[in-house]
Amino acid sequence: MRSLMLTLALGSGALSAAQALNVRVLVASGPQLTVRLPVTAAPDPASSLAAAPVPENAWTVSAGGANLRLNGQDAGSPTLYLPPAPGSLVTVAGQTYRGGVLLRAVAGGVQAINVLDVEDYLRGVVPAEMPPGWPAAALAAQAVIARTYVSARINPALPYDTCATESCQVYRGVAAEKVSTDAAVRATAGQVVAFGGRPASTYFSSDSGGFTASSAEVWGKNLPYLIAQADPYSVGGPRAHWRLEVSAAQVAQAAAAYQVRVGTLRDVRVTRASESGRAQEVTFTGTAGVTRLSGADAGGFVRALGAASSRAALSGPVGPDTPLVVEGSGSGHGVGLSQYGARGLAQQGQDHLRILGFYYPGTALSQLAAAPGTGRAVLAQFRPLPALLPPAPLALASSHGE
Repeated sequence: MRSLMLTLALGSGALSAAQALNVRVLVASGPQLTVRLPVTAAPDPASSLAAAPVPENAWTVSAGGANLRLNGQDAGSPTLYLPPAPGSLVTVAGQTYRGGVLLRAVAGGVQAINVLDVEDYLRGVVPAEMPPGWPAAALAAQAVIARTYVSARINPALPYDTCATESCQVYRGVAAEKVSTDAAVRATAGQVVAFGGRPASTYFSSDSGGFTASSAEVWGKNLPYLIAQADPYSVGGPRAHWRLEVSAAQVAQAAAAYQVRVGTLRDVRVTRASESGRAQEVTFTGTAGVTRLSGADAGGFVRALGAASSRAALSGPVGPDTPLVVEGSGSGHGVGLSQYGARGLAQQGQDHLRILGFYYPGTALSQLAAAPGTGRAVLAQFRPLPALLPPAPLALASSHGE
């Protein structure tokens, strides 16, 4: 244990100032965790050279009272911190991450928080959120919105800034890294989307279904750059058009979760849609009367039926032998960037800045940096994001048929 105690600094986890901006990601928690510390830098995924075996020190970390325990021995502190260094790696619960790790004893268990440069963090995020084989401009747009998302959440006053699951944004560490997405991160280094001098809320979904949703209609929060607008670029996705049949029992269960009480359901239908075509009012008719869900609850009910999107229509009649037919388009909430739309725009020759300008109109491109001595993010160098380029004119055939 002595060698690890010499490596890990005891303390509260406060990060020292660094040239780059660090992010702290909760990557694992449990009664005990295995932590491995390799002694060499991570291999470059762009290299064709085979990596040599890397020796590791393995430690079982658990909690005992208020303190951590290492291989069963009291560490003498509730926290242990291995700061990031150039090329450093750490493996936690079988997953390898760049940077360092902060270990915390919390409520009888252990939290492992990966601490790393924000650009290295994005290398494990972008390929987890968008297929690495997609066009470079789409991957670059995804890199910028991922950087924007995390920059808005960096807060040294909290134990960690973000998590590694879909509850935050998916982060899979070194194993996820790809040459194409690494290139997208490098090409957009430091770029974030800003509004009012702060990181914008860069929500995104898989497929808008041909029309983006406003933040107001989905969550009741009106942000001027998250608007409903036609999105003809979201085509070709696997959920561009879909249909499902939902049994009466499933419909009743979903309705009950929203406190709908009309006796035995006889009819369920969307009676009002938003500008983007998403459910804003659902009317339920049953043996004991009629009631309605409106706003975000209406869309939530449609999603609770198993629909990929609330941009959907309901057939109406429902009964023991009559399933409710739900037909719609798109996948996800539809607010902000549509990933399939970004792919479509990239295929048309639009660059990542114009893609971002389309999906977040009225925002600006800014540069992310660390505020000296604070660990906090700051933005600078604001400039408006550009509009889409006009479609290229069709080539006219010559009179000679050439």
